[in-house]
Amino acid sequence: MSRRILPFLAAFAALSPLAAPLHAQATINLRDADIRAFIDDVARVTGASFVIDPRVQGKVSVVSDKPLGRTQYFELFLATLRANGYVAVPGTAGQYRIQPAEAGAGAGGARYATAVIPLTNIEAQQAVDSLRPVLSRNGTASANRTGNAVIIADFADNIARARQVLREIDRDRSVSQVVTLRNAGARDLAQSLQRLVQQPGNQGGSGMPTTVVAVDASNAIAIKGEPSQVQRIAKMARELDQGAASGSDSRVIFLQHADAAAVMPVLQQLMGQTPTPVASATAMNSLAGTPFGQRGQQQDQIVQVQQPAATTANVGAAAGTNSRRKAIIARYEGANALVIAASPEIQRELGEVIRQLDNRRAQVQVEAIIVEISDTAARKLGVQFLLAGSDGSVPLVSSNFSNAAPNLMAITGAIAAEKGVITGDAADKFKDAAVQSLLATAGFTGGFGQITSNGIFGFIINAVKSDVNSNILSTPSIMTLDNQPAKILVGQEIPVTTGEALGNNLDNSFRTVQRQDVGIQLAVKPQINAGGTVTLTLKQIVSSIAATVAERDFILNKRELETAVTVGDGQILALGGLLDDTERRSMEKIPLLGDIPGLGAFFRSKTNSRVKTNLMIFIRPTIVRTQADGDLITANRWDNVREQQQDREGYSALDALAWGYMRTPPPYKPAPFPAPDPAAIPPSAPKR
Repeated sequence: MSRRILPFLAAFAALSPLAAPLHAQATINLRDADIRAFIDDVARVTGASFVIDPRVQGKVSVVSDKPLGRTQYFELFLATLRANGYVAVPGTAGQYRIQPAEAGAGAGGARYATAVIPLTNIEAQQAVDSLRPVLSRNGTASANRTGNAVIIADFADNIARARQVLREIDRDRSVSQVVTLRNAGARDLAQSLQRLVQQPGNQGGSGMPTTVVAVDASNAIAIKGEPSQVQRIAKMARELDQGAASGSDSRVIFLQHADAAAVMPVLQQLMGQTPTPVASATAMNSLAGTPFGQRGQQQDQIVQVQQPAATTANVGAAAGTNSRRKAIIARYEGANALVIAASPEIQRELGEVIRQLDNRRAQVQVEAIIVEISDTAARKLGVQFLLAGSDGSVPLVSSNFSNAAPNLMAITGAIAAEKGVITGDAADKFKDAAVQSLLATAGFTGGFGQITSNGIFGFIINAVKSDVNSNILSTPSIMTLDNQPAKILVGQEIPVTTGEALGNNLDNSFRTVQRQDVGIQLAVKPQINAGGTVTLTLKQIVSSIAATVAERDFILNKRELETAVTVGDGQILALGGLLDDTERRSMEKIPLLGDIPGLGAFFRSKTNSRVKTNLMIFIRPTIVRTQADGDLITANRWDNVREQQQDREGYSALDALAWGYMRTPPPYKPAPFPAPDPAAIPPSAPKR
């Protein structure tokens, strides 16, 4: 009895005062004593505290033939309780609750003993059925299917016996067998057999799962399970393989992800045939990799592609004398399917190639950030004066500078024309020049003028200071398949004159025009690498109209970057940029007079300008492997537009369009990004 009780005592060691050193010895000799009196004696001898359930009633008889220590005394006490249908359940405060055994076995967290036993080879429910005879009347056992484990609540000795039983039955008694196939395809046959064994009633007598796996390298299937089930599946596989030898010479394979037009030339090359050119969606997609402005020529080339008729004669000629390699491969456009007419062995080989090519390709979202920060500062200060005699008695004296406005000479000429001093075409030209000069004036302009019968005197002071700051942000983004070129253009198409001619009599004139794309253009071809990085071959162009020449010709600002880089998934990389700091200073003055300290400022004109430009281009690729990844990106973009509309208009027209037109709920709102750590934000960063 002592050996069976010791495991139970070990569970209570931390809570029981019996863990103290043992010194006292006591004997016991009780005949039909009240059980409650017996519990009082145990409490006095061992120092333990007990809470007695009202249902604990009856007589007990306990006899020991030698003195017992406190631990031995407590073991005898537990055995006596169990023999009379009671149990001591440890409590949270160090005391024990004496109650009927059936209450202890089902008292939730107060179970007197609980064990979780994981299983390796058999199912948990099957093990529970085997443990029923081992447990006591009040013991319980349940199966945890998620972790394939058994949870047992019972007396400690019963749990120990249950562990021993589980060690005996939880053994791997399965066998494995490999069946080499000669005619059928390993993967197709393995999938069919696996579905068969998963049907109810086909798992075998012991319930041990049977697994069928395809070995593509040797065109074989591996079977594992109970011996009788493995033998039955292996026999079935051999029969199906023999039946495939006399099967049909034609096979239709429906592709799930790949383009049949792109796969067919690969299969023809494997058969030693000349690939058949086909104008497919893949060929049309190659337009994305062509340089901008060359679309017309490329389209003409694709229109000229034709698909010759595939006949048995020309296929056989392409295959040569090797009869084994003879095969006819055709494509059915309506269902994205391939039709293969060949021997069963050739069908199997080509089917395996198609299976490996027909995988869902990952996608890449490429986002570019274009930042252009410009700062322009200009300062002008100039003084112009004029002194002339109206009757020619005083010589003409004036100062007129090209970097100052307005033009004093033009204004003086206009005044003279108004007074009748200058007449004819010259008067009209002076007036027009004066108007244009005044319209071009900026900043502060002041002056004084006087016309008398003897002369004309006037001066103009012009002072200008201008600061222009610009911050341009552009974020083009595009989603494309792995190894598939793509491009995006956001801008305008403007006409640029390339040639113009006139006839001898100014008739039969013509002008040739080329359309030029102006705006933000991004062309990219991503390649996903094995290490999770992305190699990008890209071209980024940012262009704009700077000025108009001769009312129909344009001057364009253009910033172009073309490179190939490797970037980590979701990482931002600086592709390149331009830091430009240009400063110009000009001064015009009258010799000698402009050098006089102080007074020299009235005889000169100064202009200072400084232009600072910071242009940077960043790129970030994001690999989209699953539908969940695509949903998250779509939801982020959708939420960005939704929030802007709600801030401006109080509701989201985008959501309304999804519900009203597409009859579908908008994408879910993703979890917000975590707020940045305030300690990590530099003091110079702008506050939001």
